Amino acid sequence: MKKQFQLLLTAIMFYTRIPVPASLEYSPERLNRATRYFPFIGWIVGGVGAAVFYGLMQILPLQVSVFLSMLATIFVTGAFHEDGFADFCDGFGGGYTREKILTIMKDSRIGTYGSVGLVGMLGTKFLALQSMPVGVIPLAMVAAHAFSRLMPVLIIFTSWYSRDDETSKSKPIGKKGKRSDLIIAIFFALIPTVFLPWQLMAVALPLALLATLRFKKYSERKIGGYTGDGLGALQQLIELLFYLCLLGVVHFGLL
Repeated sequence: MKKQFQLLLTAIMFYTRIPVPASLEYSPERLNRATRYFPFIGWIVGGVGAAVFYGLMQILPLQVSVFLSMLATIFVTGAFHEDGFADFCDGFGGGYTREKILTIMKDSRIGTYGSVGLVGMLGTKFLALQSMPVGVIPLAMVAAHAFSRLMPVLIIFTSWYSRDDETSKSKPIGKKGKRSDLIIAIFFALIPTVFLPWQLMAVALPLALLATLRFKKYSERKIGGYTGDGLGALQQLIELLFYLCLLGVVHFGLL
């Protein structure tokens, strides 16, 4: 149990800004095993957003509550995945060779592709959330954040890290661990979805797996594998996909 708690704290340390005990030791092996808790981090991040939304809805309009709850999730992760998405857009939008793409993504500055992509991503997520029934929004945030973090784990288990020197401008990235790590990640990713209509996952799961497969093949063709920025970009894309699928379920009167 102590070992599992240390793995959870390792996941919290690398994927959020939540403080952990300074005595927690880092090791690449522990970070690899901590990928099992990546979807559980979605519970935490989505839970923060849901709590902020619920509290603010008592005193503020819907749109303001949604916007500020989104900011809360960005704050608790330190814009970790949003930064990855912006770098991915810049790298793949402005680079034509593997070396150029990796160089651009390593640059801490944000370019035109990243700016446009980030505004489009956040704007669409905001429009999707504020279009949902009020009572669904908190659960949607928790489920989307958890489910979307499973797809980067699948990439880690089915592809390979692209950077030859394994350098990064920010944090280390977890790599393939044991099969049990993947099973546990799947468990944590799917649990919140059982509280939503089954028709949602009948649509969202196949689409997410297809999008992940296409993303994997595209990244491998362009740069020979995945990077941390790519995993962050995939999380953002799948989170948005989940919201859009849920909107479709709402539109057809299934919720």
